[in-house]
Amino acid sequence: MKKYILNFKVVENRHLHELYSLLILSPIDGMLPEVLPGQFVQIAVDNSKTTFLRRPISINYIDRKNGTLWLLIRKAGDGTKAITEKKAGDTINMVLPLGNSFNAPEEATQVLLIGGGVGVAPLLYLGEVLKKDGYVPHFLIGARSYKDVLELDEFNNIGQVHVSTEDGSYGEKGLVTAHSILNQKWDKIYCCGPAPMMKAVARKASEMGTDCEVSLENMMACGLGACLCCVEKTVRGNVCVCTEGPVFNIKELTWLD
Repeated sequence: MKKYILNFKVVENRHLHELYSLLILSPIDGMLPEVLPGQFVQIAVDNSKTTFLRRPISINYIDRKNGTLWLLIRKAGDGTKAITEKKAGDTINMVLPLGNSFNAPEEATQVLLIGGGVGVAPLLYLGEVLKKDGYVPHFLIGARSYKDVLELDEFNNIGQVHVSTEDGSYGEKGLVTAHSILNQKWDKIYCCGPAPMMKAVARKASEMGTDCEVSLENMMACGLGACLCCVEKTVRGNVCVCTEGPVFNIKELTWLD
């Protein structure tokens, strides 16, 4: 798929939480390129004394009607902090679309999309695409507390939503991997979030004989497979997550060994 270096205008910056911002962006020149669910962008951090490399961010949603791209960003360091402080009218330079994508279910009817924390980001667009293809997506969202549950209204507009909070302030109390919905039979599971959570979901899916894809969040620098800092061990050897992923079927990984 062709890659672009484009300038985007910030249409809106929604501060969802002290740690999370939703940036709604519109390309300054031309139309939005084709983007698949699960792909990501690399954002340039301008005028920073501490951040010299672009920052990888999952694509949260594509709104073709309004010509906008959404990015759900967690403040994790100086780079992401600078990006989340952008205001309406500011310009952001991005390389996109990068990486591979989630794969459509094969003869599956019951699909479950599991996200923890900011790992819910790529699941919104994936759910929208699955819905257009005739599926009824079920979302399982994990968070520390109710205030950390992100984009709840948006997910509810697409499919059926189930929530776990560690403090029990919303949905079922406990870790997302202990939610009762996981006891049901699923034909396909998609997952993104902290590595321990994804590994627990992978084990559960393997036990149930359920096809499962995960989106890895390895540290990245270039996003193009040159720097080798995002390497992941797979059954076919070490690969760059930014080019061979970020989406992998759990059968490709060595988590279940």
